[in-house]
Amino acid sequence: MDAPDRLTAEVITLFAKITDRYNREYETASAQHGITPQQVKVLLALDEPLPMRRIAERVGADPSNLTGMVDRLQGRGLVERVPDPADRRIKRIAATEAGRATAQDLRARLRFASDPLVALDPAQRRGLRDLLQLMVESPGPGA
Repeated sequence: MDAPDRLTAEVITLFAKITDRYNREYETASAQHGITPQQVKVLLALDEPLPMRRIAERVGADPSNLTGMVDRLQGRGLVERVPDPADRRIKRIAATEAGRATAQDLRARLRFASDPLVALDPAQRRGLRDLLQLMVESPGPGA
């Protein structure tokens, strides 16, 4: 594969910087509460009680890894397992009062992560979305 041209290299570098900034912000915020960045994402996904598979979809985690994260959050008193109202055999994960307070604090700390596009107006956001969608849908070289 050929080396990327200068413009492509600059775009790739900017993607890396955005990703690094996003990850650093999650790491800093999670450290304030003694939990992992992935546990932060789980806690923030709980705007309502959800089954584990839905949480896994929201945070992009493997359901088998989610059990351990939920267990650790439950051990800290941040989430609880509650019966599903439609099927009591199914357990949903819900944030406790302490979990909701922690999530509120985390949202306040995650300024860049919560809206990394704040500097863009709506037309710029649509343009960026369209370009990123084009990249995602591209079959790539050699396809």
